[in-house]
Amino acid sequence: MNGERTPPFRADHVGSLLRPPELHAARADFAAGRIDGDELRAVEDSAIRDAVRMQEEVGLRGITDGEFRRASWHMDFILQLDGITTDESTLSVKFHNEQGDIEWTPRALHIDGKLGVSETIFGDAFSFLKETVTAGVPKLTIPSPSMVHYRGGRPSIDESVYPEIDGFWADLTAAYADEVSRLGALGCTYLQFDDTSLAYLNDPSQREHIATLGGDPDNQHVQYIHHINEALAARPEGMSVTTHMCRGNFQSSWVATGGYDYVAEALFNELEVDGFFMEWDDERSGGFEPLRFVPKGKTVVLGLVTTKRGELEAKDALKRRIEEASQYVDLDQLCLSPQCGFSSTVEGNAISYDEEVAKLRLVVETAEEVWG
Repeated sequence: MNGERTPPFRADHVGSLLRPPELHAARADFAAGRIDGDELRAVEDSAIRDAVRMQEEVGLRGITDGEFRRASWHMDFILQLDGITTDESTLSVKFHNEQGDIEWTPRALHIDGKLGVSETIFGDAFSFLKETVTAGVPKLTIPSPSMVHYRGGRPSIDESVYPEIDGFWADLTAAYADEVSRLGALGCTYLQFDDTSLAYLNDPSQREHIATLGGDPDNQHVQYIHHINEALAARPEGMSVTTHMCRGNFQSSWVATGGYDYVAEALFNELEVDGFFMEWDDERSGGFEPLRFVPKGKTVVLGLVTTKRGELEAKDALKRRIEEASQYVDLDQLCLSPQCGFSSTVEGNAISYDEEVAKLRLVVETAEEVWG
């Protein structure tokens, strides 16, 4: 459908997919030393082939590898940047759901060396995806530069390496620019920067957290936007870039609440990407009013289908919400997707494979009926 369009597509998705049982088993066997890296890769390859076929069969045009080679949507990438290490200390991130809270305790990041990219991160993974896709456009998702800074802030950056924060940002955005160029050389024409910070900063409690780290809660989103632009300034011709912003996605739980009002004006008018994947699947996401800031030439992908619960949304309800959004921005500037990935971390959300496929098919069918 919509073969004339460049990404994002009328029916699209964020990227991650539920890991199949055989992949979970292979990862456990690899961790226990029962299989080697080549054997694990063979299981990953097979699972990715199946995931690609599923996406093509439901009618999606943007095709990912489900992030099947990763444990985390962002940490697997960030830890491959030169100059970044972890130790035994951890961060505490509290996720919420209807039943209560879940605490996630990832290892803390430390920037203790010069930032850079020694070899293309996820390069082999993208090349395999590109070879596997037979219909559609292979899409790669990576965390935005903001995610290297957001949770730890200035305290996570060794002052003996970067006595001035400007030096940190200059090297980080240069590393990202190098990575983007390398991916373009491999044939990547659809790249997504995942950036939870631009959604989190709408939540006053998150802005308070930024202040405790010595950051500037009033302007940090603008700073992040400008640094993303620096990373993308020399992107290859013909590469479409989107960003995805959610409020947390871990085992069907979330971190932040609040609409996009706080960041919307700068986000839509200053961030130099082609499309914005945004979640609007429940009341935590606020209303569509921030869409009034979207300028001509930019596309917003409405994340109306939740990945946190298995119940299938009603198609007519989705159409009504698309119509409501079109009161603030032209319908031709809108697309449809799930609000987040189905498995931002290896654990996945509380949803079945069949429910995942049904939701992706619903997105495709609804988009076809709305946009033709």
